[in-house]
Amino acid sequence: MKFVNKSIFLSLSLATAMSGVSALESRPVISLELAKKMSNACEAKAKQEGWKMNIAIVNTGGQLIYFVHQDDSFLKSIEISQLKATTSASLPFSTKTIGEITKAIPGIAFVPGIVTFEGGLPIMTADGKQIGAIGVSGATAEQDGICAQAGLDAVKSELK
Repeated sequence: MKFVNKSIFLSLSLATAMSGVSALESRPVISLELAKKMSNACEAKAKQEGWKMNIAIVNTGGQLIYFVHQDDSFLKSIEISQLKATTSASLPFSTKTIGEITKAIPGIAFVPGIVTFEGGLPIMTADGKQIGAIGVSGATAEQDGICAQAGLDAVKSELK
C-alpha cells in the first residue's frame, strides 16, 4: 500500500511540475544553419560588388553565432561588425536608426559599445520576435547596410 501512495504522489508531483513548464513562453532562436545562409548571401553580395567585409551574426543575447572575415578586409572591422551586431541585438533597431535617434538624444552615442552608423540589423521573425542581429563592416556604412540587408533577404522566407 505504501508503494501505491508513493506512486500517486510522484505522479501528481510530476504533473504539477510539467504544468509549470507548459506555462513558460517559448521563443524562436537563430540556428547555425540560418546564420550561415545569411552570411553566405552577404558574402556573395560583397564579392559581387568588390567589397571586403567582416560579417557577424549574434543571438538576442549578443553572443556570436557565426563570423566571417573576408580576405584583405580591415582588421578593425572585425570588432566593428561585432559591435554593430550586438547593438542591434540589444536595441531592436538598425544601427542606422539608432544613429538617427541620437540626433534627438545625443547621450546614446556615448554609451560604450553602441554603434550609431549603418551596417547592423536586427533579425526578426515574421510575427515580430527578434532572434538575433547581423553586423557588417568593411566598406562604407551604406555598403555595409546593403550587404547586411542581402543577408536578411536571403532568409526572409525562413523567418516564420
